[in-house]
Amino acid sequence: MLKHIQRFAPIAISVFAAAVFLDSLRYKFTDHPNTQEIFGRLDGWAASIGAGGLFAHTGLFSQYVIGSAELVASALLLVGLLPGLVRLNALGAAIGLAVMTGAVSFHLFTPLGIDPNNDGGGLFAAAVTIWVSSIVLLFLRRAEIGALLGDITRAFVPNAAATQTRSSLEGARA
Repeated sequence: MLKHIQRFAPIAISVFAAAVFLDSLRYKFTDHPNTQEIFGRLDGWAASIGAGGLFAHTGLFSQYVIGSAELVASALLLVGLLPGLVRLNALGAAIGLAVMTGAVSFHLFTPLGIDPNNDGGGLFAAAVTIWVSSIVLLFLRRAEIGALLGDITRAFVPNAAATQTRSSLEGARA
């Protein structure tokens, strides 16, 4: 039974999280009034602390930037379900966690509050649900996260053995 849960839980979590992210895009990418209200309220708060424009249409954390991050997370969560691409699933979960950490934080620690759309806190509940789901998925994919970090390290940090080999070859040529 535990093996079935370990096998199918990442699939269910990934599809669920991707569906929630993809569903939210219709609001973010079409300038829906609820989205304008939320990001406008956040931008007003940011202006009060000297960071006006941060959540505006062209701001660093605009609805388009956040929506694009959600789109990338969704794509990675779904593509990462294919055999051999599981590391991308873990990366999608990490991006989802980052986006939802921001969402939950802004709901809790700014004037936005947990019920900005007068929907009984549904938007906040969805953010918390995806945040927890991302944490669970990262836990289930912890081996892939380690392998992904190893891949990134190999891509950007020269291997000491490779450096020594190059030095030996250059010394032999001289």
